[in-house]
Amino acid sequence: MSLIAEITSTLLPGKITGIQVGFTRTAVLAETPKGLSCGLAATFSSPGFDHRSRPSVQGAGHLLELSTAEILSLTSSPSQTEVSIALAAINALLPMDFQNEIEINAEEYLRRNASDKNIAMVGHFVFVESLRPDVKNLWVLELNPQPGDFDASQAPEIIPQADLVVITATTLINSTFEELMTLRKPETKVMLLGPSTPLSPILFDHGIDILSGTIVTDPRAVMLGISQGASSHQLKQEGYLRRVTLQKT
Repeated sequence: MSLIAEITSTLLPGKITGIQVGFTRTAVLAETPKGLSCGLAATFSSPGFDHRSRPSVQGAGHLLELSTAEILSLTSSPSQTEVSIALAAINALLPMDFQNEIEINAEEYLRRNASDKNIAMVGHFVFVESLRPDVKNLWVLELNPQPGDFDASQAPEIIPQADLVVITATTLINSTFEELMTLRKPETKVMLLGPSTPLSPILFDHGIDILSGTIVTDPRAVMLGISQGASSHQLKQEGYLRRVTLQKT
């Protein structure tokens, strides 16, 4: 069984009642036995698709006519935009019954716990430059490298040198997660982070030691914000979500 299939098998039953695909974030609203819930994922464009003959979201305007299972099955879509929708749906339906979360974002967690570490980071996060002076070494791997970054193709050289590998959860969308995990040393700790991160203990059984993600506290406000182009930072400032970190026990 694949990682995504394992996570999907643990989800709450629920009905998808809203889908918003924003500039940088995708949000899905669901009715579950625990009440109204909202899940987020990064919005990905899909190279090779176009608006006319091969749209990124084939059923746009009709997705709410699909069953929850059909929406979740979009994790296997060739369109990364549709995978983003499915991952947001997964995050909306997660049980969220863990007890070991810390209300702290990834940047602060790393600053407190990784000052003596060599860190390989997959994805250029906004806090990279402010964090760099506070850790031993920080190597950033990017598909679109910024000054000081390494090209993502250098992952086989960089990741084996790391004591801690920090991986963006968007690797679950572009299907690079499992390959990246094979590159680490056996004793290397791994953090999965970003709003796309499924806060599921299943990931602890697949080599992840730390999960740093997002819990939506005001689902309707987040759906409205995403529909109007809001970023995660804006939604956090408004108090509509909180960032948490879970550790493997």
